[in-house]
Amino acid sequence: VIMDHYKNPRNKGEITDGSVTINMNNPTCGDRIQLHLKVEDGKIEQAKFDGEGCSISLASASMMTQAVKGLSVEDATKLATIFYQMMLGNEYDAENFDLGDIEALQGVSKFPARIKCATLAWKAMEQGVGKKDDSEE
Repeated sequence: VIMDHYKNPRNKGEITDGSVTINMNNPTCGDRIQLHLKVEDGKIEQAKFDGEGCSISLASASMMTQAVKGLSVEDATKLATIFYQMMLGNEYDAENFDLGDIEALQGVSKFPARIKCATLAWKAMEQGVGKKDDSEE
């Protein structure tokens, strides 16, 4: 599943109309993500990314953009919290959210150096929805 998302990324590209762009990098691994989010009325209408890096970071970005598209900002940030719990190897509330392909990243928790790779796009998403909310006030 990870290699499929890496080789055939979903939602790769830019959103040029009314989006927020977040640039993040992980210098340890050389990962670089540019995330584009279009948030309207508290809902993530569009999510796309571009970047370069290891298979884990790019697959995670692909999975994250699929998972958060159509969610409210509140639900997307709850999903990020569940994802972080999974990355730490902790129990997480999977009953309220269907993690789908994201569960394939569960094994990353056994490799602490790779957790930053997997969480990079998620941190960008959280920053992006925060930026969007600030700009609307």
